[in-house]
Amino acid sequence: MTDQQATEQLTRYVSDFICTTQLSDLPQEVVALGKKHILDGLGLALSGGASHCGGLVRKHLGDLNLGTGPATVIGTRLKVAPRFAAFANGVGIHADDYDDTQLAVAADRVYGLLTHPTAPALPAALAMAEALGASGAQAMLAYHLGVEVECKISEAINPRHYQTGFHSTATCGTFAAAAAASRLMGLNEETTSRALSIAGSQSAGLRENFGTMTKPFHAGRSSESGVAAAQFASYGWTATDKILEAPRGFFSAAGGGYDAEAIAGKLGKPWTFVEPGISIKPHPSGSLTHPGMTEMARLIRENKIQARDVVRVRVGTNHNMPNALIHHRPTNELQAKFSMEFCMAILLLEGRAGLNEFTDEVVMRPEVKKMIEKIDFVVDKEAEAAGYHKMTTLIDIELAGGRKVSGRADFGKGSPAMPMSYDDVADKFRENCEFAKFPKQRAEEVVAMVRTLDTLPSIATLMDKLAV
Repeated sequence: MTDQQATEQLTRYVSDFICTTQLSDLPQEVVALGKKHILDGLGLALSGGASHCGGLVRKHLGDLNLGTGPATVIGTRLKVAPRFAAFANGVGIHADDYDDTQLAVAADRVYGLLTHPTAPALPAALAMAEALGASGAQAMLAYHLGVEVECKISEAINPRHYQTGFHSTATCGTFAAAAAASRLMGLNEETTSRALSIAGSQSAGLRENFGTMTKPFHAGRSSESGVAAAQFASYGWTATDKILEAPRGFFSAAGGGYDAEAIAGKLGKPWTFVEPGISIKPHPSGSLTHPGMTEMARLIRENKIQARDVVRVRVGTNHNMPNALIHHRPTNELQAKFSMEFCMAILLLEGRAGLNEFTDEVVMRPEVKKMIEKIDFVVDKEAEAAGYHKMTTLIDIELAGGRKVSGRADFGKGSPAMPMSYDDVADKFRENCEFAKFPKQRAEEVVAMVRTLDTLPSIATLMDKLAV
């Protein structure tokens, strides 16, 4: 299909990509990057499943009286229908806001970020692969196809989509899950087009719910909806064959339009994993906090800053960042994830900011509240001038005795500019396992298994290791 044909028949082009791409078509760099992100997602499903959100999801599944099924809810012995496993594991991966983040190509994208791609794509791929007895290679390919479709759709839709309140992980993620499930089910191009169209009519999620349990609910529902869409398409359920490009389709209705050149002929050319890349989070908080947290950690380490010496801290960013980091005086862990003040304060007090620091109890500690009062989160002219597609963060620390320390960061640890290695991600995975009280020996087996996932004869072997 030519680029012109891909533009005029965009949904068909996307479906053709899903149906015809082979694992051998992926550059080895992409395969290697995917393994890091899959391992990251599995660890997050474990820790998220151990959170309060995870418990409520399991309560809901119990209330449904589903009986047994072929797909594993990670971290449990519970096996349910694929759509419900996708929901539970999607919520788990996004529960702590600790999951990966797609970088944008276009400079007009606020923050330079678009979606959390693994949370909708991986649960759908794992659930359907386990249900169908697929191999590790088949599951991995489905995951990559889902991520690529989600990311390119996110890149193409007008910025208005996110700016006016849609949560792109929820909306675009539904297409990711449909793509992954459709490929594993072996649907043809016409049926896959219908699956995408059914997914499009389920695409939903609003940013007003950031800082609440409904944000990870978005990721779970998008993964579930994509699986259901593929299943209904396979039954013969009818739907349009142009859900993306039509005047009343997804791009127009949800974004007021799209940039065809960002997606038509661009799937896998290049793969988003390579350019512009996808970040892995070093901290369980909103991505916008990470450049500042990376720089603050460096300043603390290199200048041997003690919390007792801190008089005042100024954190400057462009004006868009406070629109998302809205909780200046957080009262619980979910609000703390979207609080620049808390993220800076906890690093100054504890020297670290992991899962154990993002708890209600820590947020409400008197010394944490006192340190937060010392932090001014402001709009800075220099950060504004750097561009809204960046997360430029400037830090000025005033210490006792008049000493001052300053720093600047445009990117955080885990971004393509400062990547985490597989071993770095394995360390994060172990942290998540410890939080979830997951057996250490099994954790090491999972780390080794994912490293060679494309050689695994059956994905069920991996899922068995993740069931406790």
